Amino acid sequence: MQPTTRSDGAFSPAYRWYALSLLVVVYVFNFIDRSILGILVEPIKQDLGVNDTMMGFLGGIAFATFYTFLGIPIARLADSGSRRNVLAVCLAIWSGATALCGFAANFFQLLMARIGVAVGEAGGSPPSHSMISDMFPADKRATALAIYALGIPIGTMLGNLGGGWINEAFDWRTAFMVVGLPGVVLALIVRFTLKEPPRGVADGVQFDASAPPPPVADVFRHLWSKRSFRFMSLGAALHAFVGYGVGYWIPAMFNRSHGIGTGEMGMALFYLGFASIAGTFLGGYLGDKLGVRDARWYVWLPGLATIVSVPFSVFVYTWDAPYVALWVLSVPYVLGAYYLGPTFALTQGMVGLRMRAMASSILLFVLNIIGLGLGPQFTGIASDVLNASTDLGSDSLRWALVVSLVFNVLSALFYLIAAKTLREDLKR
Repeated sequence: MQPTTRSDGAFSPAYRWYALSLLVVVYVFNFIDRSILGILVEPIKQDLGVNDTMMGFLGGIAFATFYTFLGIPIARLADSGSRRNVLAVCLAIWSGATALCGFAANFFQLLMARIGVAVGEAGGSPPSHSMISDMFPADKRATALAIYALGIPIGTMLGNLGGGWINEAFDWRTAFMVVGLPGVVLALIVRFTLKEPPRGVADGVQFDASAPPPPVADVFRHLWSKRSFRFMSLGAALHAFVGYGVGYWIPAMFNRSHGIGTGEMGMALFYLGFASIAGTFLGGYLGDKLGVRDARWYVWLPGLATIVSVPFSVFVYTWDAPYVALWVLSVPYVLGAYYLGPTFALTQGMVGLRMRAMASSILLFVLNIIGLGLGPQFTGIASDVLNASTDLGSDSLRWALVVSLVFNVLSALFYLIAAKTLREDLKR
């Protein structure tokens, strides 16, 4: 689709929505390739002969370290040049590396391939957030970014469904190959059909292309000087700590405690993904609607949704009837996704035009080094410790998930604290 532009340089509404839709598809592939490992934990563990701590390392720290630290220099490239080209190259890298996971003959080779996935995915969200923020004005940005964030539940549900059934029909190696290779073709579509939006046009700001983007340290100091950003980013990080830990280990928990296989669990998680889609969209939509009256709703909403989800999660992990637990799991899936759109939008609204990709990267650095890096690892270690020190046996994993919910309570508290200075920080 060729873009048309208005006299002010902005894309036509039709092309703008095409571009957003394409970016959502890219994000779907991002999370298919990232999340498929969770549904395959048990068959990989049995095939390669590793324990929960090692699998937690594979899905947590090993991935998050490269994902978060490389995100900053890649975001710098996006703020300096073509965001579209950065995205296309990174998409090709993470998709190819996902396919390579299927050729791993041992744990070390699988680890190296997953690091390749992390390297590519580091360049996914920062340029996308920046382009979306230049296509949609501030009063529609949380909704647009929430629509973009739909890639998380859609990608996760497709990764669970495809990975679970392909594993049962063939094996876990085939699952990686099947989901990885189409992303290479998608990278070509991004390169040749997606156009750069003019920087600043959605905000009515004249952009000086000759001015270099500010140094990374300046962007970090600018954001970190805002008390509301500090507490909001920590709240998001602790929320992700629980979310990534649960998302990674929930298939293994239902397998060990209830005997549900990867195919059936993949189907259940596929349907539960619609709850996450609803929550992701509602979080952004309600944030924009309520935020017009009071900007503090952008942090009140995630905080309240998170704390309400906790008792439902405890029920899910401890109830002995698995199908009842899966139905109740839809509530935490809805409420747990509320934070995405408002958090992304507030971060973009706190910085200048040449800071946007970097600001997104800094937020994702905080969120993922704590959430993605430590969430799966914490749960894996807690499961091994409980298994060794108690008589819980195969139920040690479900109680490790219960323990992790303490961090959701802290997350809600940090979001509510962020509201105290949010309006002043936005005015600055």
